[in-house]
Amino acid sequence: MLFMKGKPDEPKCGFSRKVVEILQQENVPFESFDILTDEEVRQGLKVYSNWSSYPQLYIKGELIGGSDIVLEMQKSGELRKNLHEKGILPAETVQDRLKNLIASSPVMLFMKGTPDAPRCGFSSRVADALRQEGLNFGSFDILTDEEVRQGLKVYSNWPTYPQLYYKSELIGGHDIVMELRNNGELKSTLSE
Repeated sequence: MLFMKGKPDEPKCGFSRKVVEILQQENVPFESFDILTDEEVRQGLKVYSNWSSYPQLYIKGELIGGSDIVLEMQKSGELRKNLHEKGILPAETVQDRLKNLIASSPVMLFMKGTPDAPRCGFSSRVADALRQEGLNFGSFDILTDEEVRQGLKVYSNWPTYPQLYYKSELIGGHDIVMELRNNGELKSTLSE
């Protein structure tokens, strides 16, 4: 349930519009209530939720938050996970999850650690090579999620990490990335 200013097809503020867009992007069925039509509900809900602004998104009676929180949850994948856990969306398969993670950035690096705190030399060198080329890239620390770590090996038919993807296609691991960089082809390969 989304308590918002206006209706989904006619939001009365940018924050409400943003949450509606996020819910629509995630294919979430939702009901809404226009708090501008009932001052008693508008003020009462602020007290009930201890949340002073709108919109307010509730899932199965539990306050999730406003537009900033919903946006952050969407970016991190927490919103989709929460919706699956609460039975709002059908359970996501490992395959679906991997596809979504791979597609979350045009250039996506699955690595041990993070670009700022790599946990293996191969991952460190690949992240550094991408940065040296001035490429923006997303990353996922496979050490934080065993399901992703093992599932991606099967999905990609590539047994080691790091793994670099461009537009959801596997480019390769450390040796291939280093070869592309040494041949001056890394940036062009990831910019086609």
